[in-house]
Amino acid sequence: MAKETIVVVGGGLAGCEAALQLAGAGHSVQLVEMRPSASTPAHQTDQLGELVCTNSFKSEDPCNAHGQLKREMAALGSVLLQSADRSRVPAGAALAVDRGLFAAEMTRRVSEHPKIRLDRAEITEIPSGPSIIATGPLTSDRLSSAIRTELGDDGLAFFDSIAPIVDVESLDRSVVFAQGRWEQDPDYLNCPFSREEYEGFVEAVLEADVHDSGHDWDRVPFFEGCLPIEELATRGPDTLRFGPMKPIGLVDPRTGRRPYAVTQLRREDRAGQMWNLVGFQTRLRIGDQKRVFRTIPGLAEAEFLRFGSIHRNSYLNFPARLTRHGSLRHRPDLLFAGQLTGVEGYTESAASGIVAGINLDRILSGVEPVLPPPTTVLGGLYRYLAESDPRHFQPMNSNWGLVDPLSERMRDKRVKRQKLAARAARDFASWMESAGLTPQAGPHRSDHETPWNGGGLGRVEDVRGAVSEPGVR
Repeated sequence: MAKETIVVVGGGLAGCEAALQLAGAGHSVQLVEMRPSASTPAHQTDQLGELVCTNSFKSEDPCNAHGQLKREMAALGSVLLQSADRSRVPAGAALAVDRGLFAAEMTRRVSEHPKIRLDRAEITEIPSGPSIIATGPLTSDRLSSAIRTELGDDGLAFFDSIAPIVDVESLDRSVVFAQGRWEQDPDYLNCPFSREEYEGFVEAVLEADVHDSGHDWDRVPFFEGCLPIEELATRGPDTLRFGPMKPIGLVDPRTGRRPYAVTQLRREDRAGQMWNLVGFQTRLRIGDQKRVFRTIPGLAEAEFLRFGSIHRNSYLNFPARLTRHGSLRHRPDLLFAGQLTGVEGYTESAASGIVAGINLDRILSGVEPVLPPPTTVLGGLYRYLAESDPRHFQPMNSNWGLVDPLSERMRDKRVKRQKLAARAARDFASWMESAGLTPQAGPHRSDHETPWNGGGLGRVEDVRGAVSEPGVR
């Protein structure tokens, strides 16, 4: 019996990865991309996989979470990485590409596949049959409306305000203290300010440079309930300390008194490795975020796992409305992928497309969907999507704070990341073997001569060899 044609909506990175995964599994795929018949304020061409922001896919270093994610994607046969190898430009330790060549290669790979039919049309309703929706943060208004109707009023957000996240191990715990207001909710960490420290912080905020992308779609009106701190600072010297930095109900254990102001941190993960700066949504440039936020008492050596931002965006309330693998709960044959699911970044988006393709194939074959373990970067990212508090859910990119912590604590960050990467590589290989998935590419390269898909990985042990660190648990 012929397999039913699967519809993939969206020709971005996630949609292309999903379509090729499904086609490789023998399914007939209809990939629907609305450009050029309908466009977005950000896209300039009709090419698939067009990069609308930076041309960098971030670090290739195996000890960097982005580098490890690439290794996991390579083992799953990522078309993004294969296309990037054919279009790369020199960028030091980062993987960067010629945008035009990259999009042309992505388009070629999809268009030439005999099992994929590329249609140029705008989808305005959710498909009735097996499908993957991967339309990105600039999903058309009519499809967004259909998704919102399907998921409910709190299922789709149209505004993205993100506070920075820091690594807990980089905090100065001689200054930062755990306490809730009036000793309630003691799950917060607090950075206490003296009057002089607070005034210096406000002055630094006012002098900092605000990011302007140059795109009309990135210029949005602010909501009063989620104003950026630099906007609040312009409204008077005490606005911040009567707003997100209010010290009411807190006592600094060093002085026994209420601080003049306070920055609170709220945990992002169960293990307490990642903490966000509560109320610190911002449009400051990344360099200024580092400089200004490190003047906060206790954050002088802060390692930022994510920087703050405010921009127009559309993303689903994944933990409230979707299964752990990204399908509707009442429609297992309808999955979501890409930035629409709340992942941030090119590779994260593409990786979710790969996973969606794998799992839709399994679902249609009557096999349970699978996800990597949370000791891997991809598994940690999916755990974040599924287990976040729906009331505070925000998009996330790859970082080591997403994965399970090591059983041992260590001060040397490089050694710690080597061990995390070695464990992730080993556990990802074991997971693929147990899930019956055949590795599709060799381990991540250490130089610029061996392409991602050149090694032809024939055994699971080759994935384990990505980072060698014997004895890591």
